[in-house]
Amino acid sequence: MAGEGLTDNSGEVISCTASETFGSWLASVSGSLAITTYQAGKVALVGWNGRQVSLLLRHFEKPLGITVHGSQMALATRHEVLLLANASLLAPNFLENQPGRYDALYLPRGAYFTGDLNVHDVAFGAGGLWLVNTRFCCLSLSSDQFSFAPQWKPPFVSEIVPEDRCHLNGVAMIDGHPRYVTCLGETDTPGGWRKGKAVGGVILDYPGGEVVVGGLCMPHSPRWHDGQLWVLNSGKGELLRVDTKHGTTEVVCTLPGYLRGLCFVGPYAVIGLCQIREKHIFGGLPIGERFERLQCAVAVVDLRNGGTIGTFEFTSGCQELFEIQFLPGIRQPMILNTQQPATREAFTAPAFSYWLRPSNEIPLPDAETGG
Repeated sequence: MAGEGLTDNSGEVISCTASETFGSWLASVSGSLAITTYQAGKVALVGWNGRQVSLLLRHFEKPLGITVHGSQMALATRHEVLLLANASLLAPNFLENQPGRYDALYLPRGAYFTGDLNVHDVAFGAGGLWLVNTRFCCLSLSSDQFSFAPQWKPPFVSEIVPEDRCHLNGVAMIDGHPRYVTCLGETDTPGGWRKGKAVGGVILDYPGGEVVVGGLCMPHSPRWHDGQLWVLNSGKGELLRVDTKHGTTEVVCTLPGYLRGLCFVGPYAVIGLCQIREKHIFGGLPIGERFERLQCAVAVVDLRNGGTIGTFEFTSGCQELFEIQFLPGIRQPMILNTQQPATREAFTAPAFSYWLRPSNEIPLPDAETGG
């Protein structure tokens, strides 16, 4: 497996292994994966270079939610939500000595400076960019005037204050609008969800706030796909198919990890698995008793039979994932943060793009440069 930037925040080497069937699947779907790991402080891009699975890691401070819409990408970090865009015309020449290596280049294009909202899911939709504002227990819209613009809170939360009262953590969008949200508890006290975390999780209807399903074990990543609602019952390691009309669930598969991060590629679900590091929050969950060893990995599951057809596992240096996005039609993506010099050398416009590098600059007379 090819790789780049394979160290975490502490300098520990991040090691990975991909099953042969994972590589075959990734090659067959003509796309790649973007994965966030706030624990290691990285966005991981997993692609296919024509011969093997490739991995590129780029540093961002506490990356959590990530969403993609066309050429746009939004990434929630510790103090801001970054907006990036794919400069596809520049991607093939990102490496001057290896032309054609990359077929996408995500460049920073703006940011919402939110402060530490502990933003979990993010989603492009009607009205702008929706934020699951976990610290304030509300759905918000990004704002160019404020840290955030509150839009909705669960009916059992009495006020919007920075106390993480119910751990609102996920949103399922339908046609650009929020439709279902997940919370770890129907609680209205600071951190109140922690006490009943193993059985207190709920899926709520938006905007009414009615409980669609209760009794869940730390649910995450509600997603609408193929006319159905899906959710990760994370503390039990389960992918659930939800019957929203009757409030029932069906276990599609059980995986050896605390589950976070879910996207779909046709009949396949791509699911993030985490190990349990922090016992105060994650100790005492059923998943810890069900499996002797938990994985930090990405599993590809066939929704038609619940079988796992391939895995990409982090074997060292990374213990927790948060979100996964599929990048269709992109096999070898590159992403830059604002610290990369190449970010300041890339110039894009609607009809053209240029690299302005020392290697291709044309010296101008002093009069023309304003010198």
